[in-house]
Amino acid sequence: MAKMQYTKDGGVARITFDDGKMNLMNWDFFRELNDALDRTIADEAGALIFTCRPGVFSAGLDLKLLPTLGFPDGMIFQRTFAETMLRVYQFPVPTIAAYAGHAIAGGAIISYACDRFMIADGPYRIQINEIANKMLVPGWLSLICRSSIPHRYWKEALLHARVYSPREAFEKGLVDDLIEEGGDIMAAANAYAAELLKLSVPAYAASKKIMRREESEHVLNIMEKDIMDWVVNYMGKIK
Repeated sequence: MAKMQYTKDGGVARITFDDGKMNLMNWDFFRELNDALDRTIADEAGALIFTCRPGVFSAGLDLKLLPTLGFPDGMIFQRTFAETMLRVYQFPVPTIAAYAGHAIAGGAIISYACDRFMIADGPYRIQINEIANKMLVPGWLSLICRSSIPHRYWKEALLHARVYSPREAFEKGLVDDLIEEGGDIMAAANAYAAELLKLSVPAYAASKKIMRREESEHVLNIMEKDIMDWVVNYMGKIK
């Protein structure tokens, strides 16, 4: 079953997460997401919007899958996760996360990796819950989240696995735009994307690469150690 749909309207590409459930991240999810990112580049889109059916953007990694993976596959899976999230973070096309729904773990990471984060108000949760799930916060994940989360909230968001409502996240600066409950979030996203289409994508891509190159290269250099720590500790069931 497809995990997402890709469409393009004018110069704006759209990736819509919708597996009919929680949009959990597994092998198929990462394969489809990378295929959609490839299509965005091939279509020469001037902006990319990530969205979802109302209710759930993504609940993150498929935690039922992880314990079934042996050590080698666990390493490969975590690397795939990291490289895919970093690809979104470094993506050369302007990116917007815009939706009405829950964003847990990987769902929040993708949102923070985007250049603009818009969410509708409502009974939704935004949370980086790795530590609450007995998993580590590796350097690459921390880098992506810290790029969007204000410094004063790094500890509560990453170490304390704080759960935020959309309004609280907006008021603390974790979200760029809060759309009123029941409002047309895609209209807001499309309006913002229309402004981004006025920019030079090559200049945008080059500038974004320069802004994020040093720290991105650092987390890539230590990724193997981080993933090793994560897999060993997760498989060992941290107490």
